[in-house]
Amino acid sequence: MSYRSALAQQVEPLALEANALALQARVREQEAIIESLRRQISDDRLVFERSSAAARIGLWECDLSSEKLIWSDVVYDIFGLPRGSRLDRQATLERYVGNSARELVSRRTAAIRDRTGFTLDAEIIAFTGQTRWIRITASVDCRDGQPFRVFGMKQDITEEKLLADRTRYLAENDVLTGLANRAKFQSTLSRVCANAESGESRALLIVDLDGFKLVNDTHGHMAGDECLREAARRLRSICGDTELVARLGGDEFGIVCSGDVDLPALNTLSQAIIEEMQRPVFYGGQALHFGASVGIALLDRCTPSQLYKAADTALYEAKSAGRNAFRATTGLRVGSRSQV
Repeated sequence: MSYRSALAQQVEPLALEANALALQARVREQEAIIESLRRQISDDRLVFERSSAAARIGLWECDLSSEKLIWSDVVYDIFGLPRGSRLDRQATLERYVGNSARELVSRRTAAIRDRTGFTLDAEIIAFTGQTRWIRITASVDCRDGQPFRVFGMKQDITEEKLLADRTRYLAENDVLTGLANRAKFQSTLSRVCANAESGESRALLIVDLDGFKLVNDTHGHMAGDECLREAARRLRSICGDTELVARLGGDEFGIVCSGDVDLPALNTLSQAIIEEMQRPVFYGGQALHFGASVGIALLDRCTPSQLYKAADTALYEAKSAGRNAFRATTGLRVGSRSQV
């Protein structure tokens, strides 16, 4: 054996061993990278799960061939089901209320047909009996051009919905009486005047309480507030078929009428209001008395300000006539007048 051959036989095992050590080092390095990524993914998943739980957002998907549902824990919580329990899509659909159920089916069908997605705020009754609002975001997943699943997120927005409804209520309603406020009154009056068909009259009644200031000054503001609340209840009861009943401020109320209205019907309504307001209000063991005067406006082709001015003019004449009366403005001048 030559010197070179002997040397090669000695070097070859050393080279193989070195290569094996290097390979092991690379494997350990890759394992460390994989472990680092695994921990990062685990941490990211934990952050996502905690964040989604805090935001009340859950993930869901539905296989279109089998209708099988897969939910994350938050979605189970939203629907009031034990986490991991067996899911039935039909039973879930029955949790959606009225129009929300119809809208969900309609949008889901359209999204699958068009290979798109949708967003929907829907009302549900959880399996626990609680009413909740959820925001659904959905996307359609396709394979070879064919939809095979729908997936997305569901978020509990009950508190957001309640806050929005409360904010809207306060923006449109009088806190003391629960009637529409002046802002809602003005927007409704504008809409009625704008939408009235050609030849259709616009009608407005303004009601002002007679003797209210005396009650308020004599018995105090709490007694006055109770009188306003009772007046509002009576107006709401009498004027149920009208477009809107609103408190305009102080002891003044507005009643917007639309559709097929005529002066005799408005006169009858005004007289009923006057008679109802003459009934005493019992507060603190005392009978409190006040009345009402009514101004009627029944005009064609008018602006909201013209209609309001006509009713206000009629109200002034009713009060000038001795109160507890009504007067009417029709056309462009003061028309039929009656006094109770």
